[in-house]
Amino acid sequence: MAQPSRRAGPRRLVPRFAAGGARSAGPVLPVESLVTATRRAHWGRDLGDEHRAILAMARTPVSLVEIGARLAVPVAVARALVRELADGRYLDVHAPPRPGVDGRPTRGILIRLLTGLRARGR
Repeated sequence: MAQPSRRAGPRRLVPRFAAGGARSAGPVLPVESLVTATRRAHWGRDLGDEHRAILAMARTPVSLVEIGARLAVPVAVARALVRELADGRYLDVHAPPRPGVDGRPTRGILIRLLTGLRARGR
């Protein structure tokens, strides 16, 4: 007897922190990380309310800390939700560059910041 074929569709995300699961592997996302929705975000109709809210916010770049504030959840929860969406390729995460060895911004970071500020002032 032939097996019925399964169509590939979007994967259902269940928040791991709510399910008691382990956190995603990878570095901790800084609170100032910016996230943007990917093209895949429109497939997220079957996601949970929090996930869909984040995707709606991320139509334009939004910071991790702002996501937590808008959802009225701790940053750790926002971080977990964002990580899950990023793991599912619904979000792109743009983490800030790491500071230099002494904890100060590197020369390259300062030059890029100054260039950006000058461009905004025009």
